[in-house]
This record gives sequence, structure tokens and C-alpha cells, in this order.
Amino acid sequence: MAITLKPTEKALCRSEYDSLVSVIVCEPKFMHISEVINETQRHYADENINRTLASNQHQKFVRTLRSHGVEVIELPPHQEFPEQVFTRDIGFTLGSTIFVSSMGSKIRQGEEDILKEWLGNKNVRLQEISNGKMEGGDVLIDGDTIYIGVSGRTAQSSIKSLREMLPDYNVVSMPFNPKYLHLDCVFNILSSTEALVFPQAFRKKELDFLSKRYDLIEVSKEEQFSLGTNVLSIGDKKVFSLPVNPKVNNNLRKRGYEVIEVDLSEIIKSGGSFRCCTMPILRK
Repeated sequence: MAITLKPTEKALCRSEYDSLVSVIVCEPKFMHISEVINETQRHYADENINRTLASNQHQKFVRTLRSHGVEVIELPPHQEFPEQVFTRDIGFTLGSTIFVSSMGSKIRQGEEDILKEWLGNKNVRLQEISNGKMEGGDVLIDGDTIYIGVSGRTAQSSIKSLREMLPDYNVVSMPFNPKYLHLDCVFNILSSTEALVFPQAFRKKELDFLSKRYDLIEVSKEEQFSLGTNVLSIGDKKVFSLPVNPKVNNNLRKRGYEVIEVDLSEIIKSGGSFRCCTMPILRK
């Protein structure tokens, strides 16, 4: 099936916090917990997802992104992919290259083909992850440093391969408790000096390493469960965050951030929030 979308002329991402110009999303039209693949889904499996509410919340999020000048590219949702809303996982932009993920969960394998179809006729550099598995939720970039979570979705072999492909980058393996799914569920970079972290997910070794690089803003157990770390920076210290995480939001405001609160409470039942729902193509 052909995908007709507004063309993106180039790709570039050097950080998690430069001004967001262009991003890929997908409406949660067929979102459903059909196979429990993370702890959050386990909690909500019996309740499951109200698709209408999830779609309405996502549409408001998209409208708000556009109102802040972000180009939003919408991939077509497919019924066989109930987790397709989490576009961050299917690919990630590092420098001027778009990497297509190798999905670690069988229920999500095939989502990458939809992304590749869209990228097929665009003027961008494309690279597939072919050695092992790696998902974009485990990949965070900050200048010449790339943090990659060692999880149930991303293997050390893939991290090694990426390190060999990117000799000009410092690729840092970041082990964490895999029950938290992806690295961006427990760690997120806000600026060159600040980051959100859920300390209980890491060993002392990793926490000490991160604390030497960033002023760490700790997220509580309660607000980690409601994806307090999984905010989305769009540049100029503007951050999308959930209204159900007041401690995170107050801490961000005290530090001079403009917190844009949008309700994604239905979508987070499947284990992802703003960062998970967005795949940046271009940041400046």
C-alpha cells in the first residue's frame, strides 16, 4: 500500500532537546492489549484500552504539537499492529541517518516495513539494524554521546554493531532493570546538563556515571509508573508532560521549563507516553 505524506527533505538529530521540526506519529486506532509485553500492560490487561478515548487524546497531542510549529507526519495504522502508536521504537535518527529498528517483540515485528515504505522515496540516509535486536526506546542521543539501554528489547550484540558503525560517537551501554521495558521509561535527557531518572532501575555504577554528566532530577516510584520520565522536549525548554505527574512538572517549572500538559492517560496503559509516541526526524 502506498503512503502519501508530506515529504521531509532531510533528517538530522543531535540531541533529545534541540528544537523539534519534524516528527513521525501513528494514531492508536487499533490499540489493544492482546499479549502482555510489559509490566504496565499487565496491570491494565483486564481493563484494556478504550480506543476512542486513546485516539481522541492522541489527536489532541498532535494538534498541540502542530500549534507549536512542529511538522507531524502520520503513518497509517494497521489492525495487525496494536502497539503501532509507539513510533519511537521502530526507528531513530542519529545525526543525518535514520536507523530502522530490529524489533525485539514478535507482536511488533512488521511495523518497521511501514516506516521503510515511507522512507523509500525520501532523500534521507537509511540504515537497518540487522545484527540482533534494538528498539528506539532504548536509544538516547546527546551530542557525540549515545546512551543505549541493555534490555529485553535491545541486545549487547546490536549495541556492539552500532558502535562499530559510528566510530565518531561515544556509544555507552546502559544496563537497567528490564521490567521497565525501555531506557526512556527510566531515563530521559532534558538538556546538556539536566536529565530525569528513576534511580531504582539502575545499579550504583550506572547512577554514578550519569550523575557525573547530568544534574539528575529523580522521579518517584509512583510517577515512574505513570511514565514521569517519558516526557518530550520540543526545544527552547518546552516539554510535553502528563498532568498526572505533578512532582515532575513542578520540578521542571522550578528549573525554568515550560511544561505543556496533555492527557495521554489511556495510551500510557500500554506502557508508553510522549517520547514513545514520537519518532523525531529533524531537530535544529
